Amino acid sequence: MWLPTPIYERIPQFYFLAGLLFITDGVYLGFDFSISFFYIGLGLACCVYGTTLYFMRKTYRQARPAADATDAPAADPVPESPAIGGESVA
Repeated sequence: MWLPTPIYERIPQFYFLAGLLFITDGVYLGFDFSISFFYIGLGLACCVYGTTLYFMRKTYRQARPAADATDAPAADPVPESPAIGGESVA
């Protein structure tokens, strides 16, 4: 499934924000309710997943240009110039 770039780039931030909201809801309800522990656990899981996803993408993007540079054919940076005055180019 293809997602537009702005949405795809914000997914880790969405997970982290959702995690913070779940943690806030769990604390707001108080520890008298058993569901508050579920909210806090789910919030921590979302925060960890969002952070992990962010750093995995960052690491992949930093490693990718180095891998692409080795796959590309080497180009001659200086084109050969014709010999001046009949001299041979060595």
